[in-house]
Amino acid sequence: MARHDRDTWDLASSVGTTATLVAAGRAMASAMPDALIDDPFAAPLVRAVGVDFFTAMIDGTLDVEAASALSPDRAEAMVNGMAVRTKFFDDCLQAATDAGIRQVVILASGLDARAYRLAWPEGTVVYELDQPDVIAFKSATLADVGAEPTADRRAIAVDLRDEWPKVLCDNGFDPHARTAWLAEGLLIYLPPQAQDDLFDRITSLSAPGSAVATEYVPGIVDLDADKARAASAPLRQHGLDIDMPSLVYTGPRTPVPGYLRSSGWTVTMASRDELFSRYGRPPAAGDDAGDPLGDIIYVSAELSSVTPPATAR
Repeated sequence: MARHDRDTWDLASSVGTTATLVAAGRAMASAMPDALIDDPFAAPLVRAVGVDFFTAMIDGTLDVEAASALSPDRAEAMVNGMAVRTKFFDDCLQAATDAGIRQVVILASGLDARAYRLAWPEGTVVYELDQPDVIAFKSATLADVGAEPTADRRAIAVDLRDEWPKVLCDNGFDPHARTAWLAEGLLIYLPPQAQDDLFDRITSLSAPGSAVATEYVPGIVDLDADKARAASAPLRQHGLDIDMPSLVYTGPRTPVPGYLRSSGWTVTMASRDELFSRYGRPPAAGDDAGDPLGDIIYVSAELSSVTPPATAR
């Protein structure tokens, strides 16, 4: 079913399915012999969602190559891609806290367990924002496995289409303090104007010296829906009914790096290939790892100009 303005989801449906897929990728990346990341909570979270396809992925009982129609090298590259993506954003947040930032906001947090698995400096507050059902599920599941946050975790059940800045501030967020913002795997699921609105809100809530990390997918502008559906056909044959063209918003949108620069942010970019090289992973051969969306540009930025903070918007 195509997206609409007030659609909802859980972690086994619609956009939520992609959050569980990403968590399964983190679980597989964590199990690699030379793992870049260590996410011990990804696997129990995926199992708790209860989608057989994802459970088989992390348990090693699914023939990933057959299910994805990828060669062994391509399948390994996909797992490495999740490892380097996760490592990049981990490093961005660590750099922010190393610089003295103690306020972190994870937007559309899904099954992200960074509030539990990263070594946060004392006094760090981590805000997680997502749909109410997603927040409730993750909090309950991690409590059931005895997980304890390593920061002051404040889970906020709010839809990003609503007035989330006010809700964030009502939960103790200080717009006068520097903030590290994370928008991972989010932007392609937002309409173009909503993407701009998101960064306007982030900027209005950020003190100078704040940081933001995200990624930009140029291929979303002219996504070939037929190619994307063809790429996911083997997944459907193995029990995972996911139709990416119906979940994302295509068409022209503002390139993220330029938009941030125009709002006073100093921007640094890295391609996927650059991250593979940075983290010592073999280059992903072939046409953008078989991804119909094309290459991904990873973005980190620091707010350099003075912007009056807003209490809500």
